[in-house]
Amino acid sequence: MEFAIQTFGRYEDILDVAQFSERRGLPAIALPDHYLMALDEERARTTPAPDALTQLAGLARDTTDLELVVLVSPITFRHPAVLAKTAITIDRMSGGRFTLGLGTGWMDREHEVFGLPYPPMKVRFAMLEEALGYVRAALANEPTGFDGEYYHLEAFPIEPRPVGTVKLMIGGSGPVKTPRLAGTYADEFNVYAGPDLDRRIGRAREAAVAVGRDPDAILMSSAARVIGAPTQADLENVLDALAADADTDADEFRERLQRAGTPVGTYGQLKEQFAAMEATGIKRFYLQGGYNAERTPELLDAIAV
Repeated sequence: MEFAIQTFGRYEDILDVAQFSERRGLPAIALPDHYLMALDEERARTTPAPDALTQLAGLARDTTDLELVVLVSPITFRHPAVLAKTAITIDRMSGGRFTLGLGTGWMDREHEVFGLPYPPMKVRFAMLEEALGYVRAALANEPTGFDGEYYHLEAFPIEPRPVGTVKLMIGGSGPVKTPRLAGTYADEFNVYAGPDLDRRIGRAREAAVAVGRDPDAILMSSAARVIGAPTQADLENVLDALAADADTDADEFRERLQRAGTPVGTYGQLKEQFAAMEATGIKRFYLQGGYNAERTPELLDAIAV
């Protein structure tokens, strides 16, 4: 399994992580696409949340080897025409290193704050599926057009063209619809870990076969905060400190991590967890939770297999 970092913050901090990733030989860097970067109201007021796609355009010029991934962009933020044009632009600026991740969106509050429409989940899934068809048509070598309920694209030549193939990622935790969309459209399926991980991956593969795609051509990936330490005693100290920082009871914090499927353990236990995840088909894992100049290299050293 290969590891990459998903991070956020001001551009100078993002660039530090990108440069570390290139020195380390990591395959990619991913940025989340949110207009608020915290669920807690007070933290959201003070946590920087720059535009992810603009930052990735900067990284396109300030890096040379990394895949540049938006993980993922809510369909509620931008019309698919804007997504397609932006994807082509970043693709060309980076020499073909951009992956466009799309999802339904889930953070109610950021839509409320910025006055963005936030339809019911059923509608957002319909919008997402149409957007995927629209973007695929816009990126096609020959103009095919797209006609749906929410979006329409004429079969009109679009210039400039990508220098390669802009990869599409679909991310989410849904058990049925998300895997179907991933198998139908995605080059990468980012799926959160959990007890039904193998079933969701299996559904994506079945959907790919159903539309005549090679399921082995889809990169299966996952992403989560990873909490580890050399020994069990060290791990307990780390968990207690994180619970205190989150202003919550230590036991409740541990239960919350378990419900979320967060990889937690000693370094040896984490290696076992990632090996089990890899056995389900996961080939890449994005480390979330921020970058630390001391702890992140140590964690990567410890869990590399």
